[in-house]
Amino acid sequence: MHLYIKQRIFTWGDKFSVYDESGNEKYVVEGEIFTFGKKLHLYDLAGKELAYIEQQLLTFLPRYMIYRGGEEFAEVVKEFTFFHPEYTVSGPGWCVRGDFFDHDYEVTDGTAVVASVTKEWFALGDAYEISFGDGVDEIAALAVVLVIDACIDAQRN
Repeated sequence: MHLYIKQRIFTWGDKFSVYDESGNEKYVVEGEIFTFGKKLHLYDLAGKELAYIEQQLLTFLPRYMIYRGGEEFAEVVKEFTFFHPEYTVSGPGWCVRGDFFDHDYEVTDGTAVVASVTKEWFALGDAYEISFGDGVDEIAALAVVLVIDACIDAQRN
């Protein structure tokens, strides 16, 4: 299964549309503006919140919490490494490695690939393709990808 994330340009705050393989909009991501730290909401097309992402402030390395149904689902922490950035996703026990500056990375559970992400280079605004492994919780994996994008965006700015 594949999903495609397309950032909406010329908007206040972060806004993304997530499309399925047929090009139909499947999810919407909206960021809060005028807040301390990044806060993102992942909604289905009916407006139901599927996940909430909140950046933890006053930490040495970037740290984000992912909530589902009001409960903490996962914590994503950027690890201290010298050569290649690496993220740990506690909760589901995932690890994220790859070339983050080129947006070409994989989320793994230690043995199998949960999701792989590649950036589409010739698109207006940021656009990504996410390929999921069999039986993967796509909402959880999508939330992790959104956290990685928030970390990369913070590094660029």
